[in-house]
Amino acid sequence: MSIDIETARRVAKLARIAVPENELPELANEFSAILGFIEQLNEVDVDGIEPMTSVTPQRLKRRDDVVNDGGQQEAVLKNAPDAREGFFAVPKVVE
Repeated sequence: MSIDIETARRVAKLARIAVPENELPELANEFSAILGFIEQLNEVDVDGIEPMTSVTPQRLKRRDDVVNDGGQQEAVLKNAPDAREGFFAVPKVVE
């Protein structure tokens, strides 16, 4: 598939990328090369092949899911402009 300069200009505009007019032909060629590579990948028969997350088999490290408070209440509240009784104090918004 070939991308023309007008399509490259439109893609750049949609992506909010400022591309000078003299660089549009090169951008169109790059887009065409990318689409050509994708077409090559689509030709590969992948029926019956499991997706992989890595080329080397590895087991993910796991940890126990333990609920805790993080142990940082004092450090967090130290940054608050107003803290009372272990909580953030905020102005009343409902009467």
